Amino acid sequence: MAKAAKHVSNSPSSSAELRQVAALPLRLEREQLEVCMVTTRETRRWTIPKGWPMKDTKDCRAAAIEAEQEAGLIGTVGKDPVGQFLYWKRRNLHFDLVRVFVYQLDVTRNLPSWREMGERERRWFKPRDAALLVEEAGLSDLLRQLEQAA
Repeated sequence: MAKAAKHVSNSPSSSAELRQVAALPLRLEREQLEVCMVTTRETRRWTIPKGWPMKDTKDCRAAAIEAEQEAGLIGTVGKDPVGQFLYWKRRNLHFDLVRVFVYQLDVTRNLPSWREMGERERRWFKPRDAALLVEEAGLSDLLRQLEQAA
């Protein structure tokens, strides 16, 4: 499996930032690297499975759990983040700035059904195509770097 290149955003950390973890689900299909993307529940934008850190759970494991719940994906997750990105999370009355730490997930199984199956769309893309679909510049950069590393 291709190794995602580590990508660290140059923007400074802020105490106003919230923190999330995400899985970067990868597979080789016909010797081509693919990344699994999911739609967000409310705005239906394309992104990778992500969520809040979980108490008493390592961030890499929390990222793997999010991939299973949001996209029905099982695999081997890396222990260290391969990158991070910032995005504005839409709330009822405001937006929150969120820094997302991304962990590579080498997918071994796609479940036929999963927890959020009726709430999201799941689809596999070439990294360069996925990079064009996402709104977050940092995530797009990470996906483009993945394409170059393959």
